[in-house]
Amino acid sequence: MVLSEISQIKHTTTNNFFLLSGPCAIEGEEMALRIADHIVTVTDKLKIPYIFKGSFKKANRSRLDSFTGIGDEKALKILRKVSETFHVPTVTDIHTEPDAAIAAAYVDVLQIPAFLARQTDLLVAAAQTGKTINIKKGQFMSPESMKHAVNKITETGNEQAIITDRGTMFGYQDMVVDFRGIPTMRQYAPVVLDVTHSLQQPNQSSGVTGGRPALIGTMAKAGIAAGVDGLFIETHFDPANAKSDGANMLDLSLLEKLLTDLTELKKTVNTF
Repeated sequence: MVLSEISQIKHTTTNNFFLLSGPCAIEGEEMALRIADHIVTVTDKLKIPYIFKGSFKKANRSRLDSFTGIGDEKALKILRKVSETFHVPTVTDIHTEPDAAIAAAYVDVLQIPAFLARQTDLLVAAAQTGKTINIKKGQFMSPESMKHAVNKITETGNEQAIITDRGTMFGYQDMVVDFRGIPTMRQYAPVVLDVTHSLQQPNQSSGVTGGRPALIGTMAKAGIAAGVDGLFIETHFDPANAKSDGANMLDLSLLEKLLTDLTELKKTVNTF
């Protein structure tokens, strides 16, 4: 099983969904440790397998003056500190082939951004690190086409692939999740639903992406009911002042109630 191969992952025998969660971007050490501490406490209580998420840099930005990071090595060292402090695995996204080897020295899971899901050289470079690879489904790709993205990982000799659905473009400024794609993609690899990015409203005239965070609970519950293996939820203790994707992030104070409800729902789904 892919999940059990990830270093330091806990609670893998509970038959619960697994969780990738954390801030959109690493803004500093204090904020990362504060968010991780809260999520680890909640996920240990609920027996949820957990991977801390944080981008060490943000390459896909709407405007030139958008926040891109605090420095690659500095952010990667913070991700390593989170892992060492709380004994949990970490995931970060990569954007270029050299990023793969650099990030692999610090984190347990490499994430391929949705816009780059067809980039063969990037997928191969990621697979060659031997790390687990989380491929986000391109907003422009069908569920069936993700088979080929997964094959690029497995045919490189790495069996550790995960697919994350983060919605499909609906017009210019909205995202839609087609839950019919969940069972299709589960034929190729474990499937995660990216709850928060699925609620983005991109391409705003201001150059700042919008979102609909009030629907996070609805989207997450639908994902569990549809049979996803895991959930991806970006969260922050101050979303309004987060430096990236604050408009669609979950307030950290709301996470425990949501995960408690989802755990109960998962128990019911497991009976079918």
